[in-house]
Amino acid sequence: MKRSLDQGTKEANFKFIDLFAGVGGVRLGFEAAGGECVMTSEVDKKAQATYFCNFGEMHDENFEDVTKINEKQIPNFDVLLGGFPCQAFSVAGERKGFEDTRGTLFFDIERILKAKRPKAFLLENVKGLMNHDKGNTFRVILDTLEKKLKYKVFYKVLNTMEYGNIPQTRERIYIVGFDTKSLGKDIDFDFPEKINLTNKISNILETKQKDESLYYERFDLHKQIDKAITKTDTIYQWRRVYVRENKSKACPTLTANMGTGGHNVPLIREKGTGRIRKLSPRECASFQGFPKDFYIPNFMANSHLYKQFGNSVSVPVIHRIAEKIKITISMRKILN
Repeated sequence: MKRSLDQGTKEANFKFIDLFAGVGGVRLGFEAAGGECVMTSEVDKKAQATYFCNFGEMHDENFEDVTKINEKQIPNFDVLLGGFPCQAFSVAGERKGFEDTRGTLFFDIERILKAKRPKAFLLENVKGLMNHDKGNTFRVILDTLEKKLKYKVFYKVLNTMEYGNIPQTRERIYIVGFDTKSLGKDIDFDFPEKINLTNKISNILETKQKDESLYYERFDLHKQIDKAITKTDTIYQWRRVYVRENKSKACPTLTANMGTGGHNVPLIREKGTGRIRKLSPRECASFQGFPKDFYIPNFMANSHLYKQFGNSVSVPVIHRIAEKIKITISMRKILN
């Protein structure tokens, strides 16, 4: 069954392709802005399964691996979306950048942009991309988009808790570009303005958690974290040897490895029971702004679900950017 945000419109205003689609977070944001997805690319089989459960579409094997896509087979579209893998540039990884095969996937985006010349694109990555290799990596990306491909590029780091009304500290760089050949060179674009954070952690946490595997009494470290975790309205992090309290009144950045039991595991003291547990996959989806009717497969191990939502995007932030892109394209069509 296809699921989308409540704001979604039935009639498509533009068409887009969804590269490195994950479980469809970027798609949800652009569908809510009136877009239609005409092609999806995702190589991870577990993410494909979650995607299928929610959008009712099987991945075309010709489009699964972006490195093997024949750009001539891609349907015509207006906007390219690509939250290309961030591990190669993340401060949490080894920061190998373009030396890492995941980093070179950017050049597949370049290949598709060159062949199809969409009116616009949105790329998303970790904040650390800007400073990787003393800024050289980001400079190569901008030069490729602006000088080689002739797109006018805008970029900004947005924090989910400031731009999505979701209580998660998640800073990501968003890179937006417009085709100067079809839309003109004098393009102006403004990212969304900051909005007040009215959503609270308590609005997202599930009050009656039934999954006993989330609780920590059975672990040797329970005595240590039981002393450190004192509040019921705060999310803490287990940092391998100590507990860190997040004092921003928001969830710390969700990561792909938060389900492995090691680093960056988000923990709470459950209100009512006083028990200590980690966040559930549903709560992680909510801290990314996924709608309540987004189906989370109960046949899939939690470790895969944590990875999927840790790798995903903050849907409300994407939706707000999508609206801005749509308006900009519409205005350029009128002016030209």
